[in-house]
Amino acid sequence: MADLQDELDATGGLDALPDPFEDDGSQASVSEPGTADLERARTILAAHPVADGYSGLPWALRRLPWYDLELGESSVDTDVPRLRQGHVGALFWSLHLPEGIVGDRAVGATLEQLDLVNTVVRTHPEGLRSVSTAGQATDARLCGRIAVLLGPAGAAAVGDSLGILRALHTLGLRLLTLSGVSWAGETGLTRFGEEVVREMNRLGVLADLSGASADTVRRVLRVSRAPVLFTRSAACALRPHPANLADDLLAGLGAAKGLCMVPLTPEQTGPSVRAVADHLDHVREVAGPECVGLSGTYDAGTGHPQDLGEPSRYPHLIAELLRRGWPESDIALLTWGNVQRVLRSADFTARAAQQRREPSTAKIADLDG
Repeated sequence: MADLQDELDATGGLDALPDPFEDDGSQASVSEPGTADLERARTILAAHPVADGYSGLPWALRRLPWYDLELGESSVDTDVPRLRQGHVGALFWSLHLPEGIVGDRAVGATLEQLDLVNTVVRTHPEGLRSVSTAGQATDARLCGRIAVLLGPAGAAAVGDSLGILRALHTLGLRLLTLSGVSWAGETGLTRFGEEVVREMNRLGVLADLSGASADTVRRVLRVSRAPVLFTRSAACALRPHPANLADDLLAGLGAAKGLCMVPLTPEQTGPSVRAVADHLDHVREVAGPECVGLSGTYDAGTGHPQDLGEPSRYPHLIAELLRRGWPESDIALLTWGNVQRVLRSADFTARAAQQRREPSTAKIADLDG
């Protein structure tokens, strides 16, 4: 924790880079309640931008014949101007596929998604930059770019092959959702599933457990040497939903120093900014301030709470947390610091694991029969 606090202190001392798209607050009415909190939120976010845990933009772009994310794109939720207005510094771009795409089709479709993401980033160099580590994300931010991290992808993209997992990692994959396959299902991880987790640790691919069964979650928390993420999970105690977490799982996540990234969706968190803040309060209380983050879930085919319909609205959520008494240090962890810590931990774990073990050649038939 000490090194994390040192980084936050150092980062907090940096002035925000000039941004031609940044919202200077001139559109806010002088009579708008909480205007002072909103301005303070923007100031905090200039130093500690949002690392958004889930964007569905890659699949949304597939249906568009032409787009320009740097100029602005009204046919999707996300573009560079709105990301900058919302002080978003990094995004995990989902490679999830629609239901029904399985087997070899899932592998091929995921490769197509990776190719699309690389093309999008390459053709928007003034706004976006592909990264894979915490340091690269920080460098991108300091250069005035928004960092793009690849994943999560569905476990079906790996099939039953650790070789495919390694190939996807080589192409940039950094996050894999462990659900919906024979080796990570309702009954938990199989022996092959445990080997997948160990190989992910060796590579530096993080485990996403949103939507995974409780048995899978508990087993992954025992097997994984790197922190795990829930990219789209809120508090089940406040709003029952299959992807939301019960308090015992939140407590276990806190003990493992993982990260619960609360989504901005009415189904999981409720219809208002206050409802989302209630979930953030609860996760922070049960799991700890080091274990809570944000997922906009923009362009993922879901609705969004009132006043949070696009990423430019992040300052309004942070203003609500300020009104509730959140200290700046906890907000800095929520928006940027916790994701940085998890990425650094995954890199450290991978370097250590690579010194101890060779790439796994295990086969599902040998381990699971």
